[in-house]
Amino acid sequence: MFDEELIDATVRLLMEARINQVKFATAESCTGGLLAGLLTEIPGSSDVFERGFVTYSNLAKHELLGVPTDTLSFHGAVSPQTANAMANGVLKNSAADVAVSVTGVAGPGGGSAEKPVGLVYFGLARKGSLTRTFEQNFGDIGRDKIRLSAVNYAIGLFFKAMQ
Repeated sequence: MFDEELIDATVRLLMEARINQVKFATAESCTGGLLAGLLTEIPGSSDVFERGFVTYSNLAKHELLGVPTDTLSFHGAVSPQTANAMANGVLKNSAADVAVSVTGVAGPGGGSAEKPVGLVYFGLARKGSLTRTFEQNFGDIGRDKIRLSAVNYAIGLFFKAMQ
């Protein structure tokens, strides 16, 4: 499922995290656990991967991560506000130092003019730092490619957090 280049990058990421004694955790919606799956594909990942939350529903985002219902009602699940709250919720509900969240429209349905298929928001939270959000529109390239593109981008965010 994951290409060799992505696996190699993830191995480098986990080695760097191990050296720096950094723990990671994830919150995923549209990727449905693929990011956690990639991180745990690597032997020894338990040294740095603390946990993953798959919060596909709004209720799960609220109950497990503390995403305010007002945020979900006003901005929607696919929004920078929700990605930010998800990443912050991971840090509050885990022993991780760095959290990445992913929420978006993987398709093939569910898109709109405002939030088209391929639109994904990411949150990047690190203890002691401000949480940042990022937007990517991968286009309507197909569900599997959108999800894998989001996972690839998320790995890049973990690298960014290590700098």
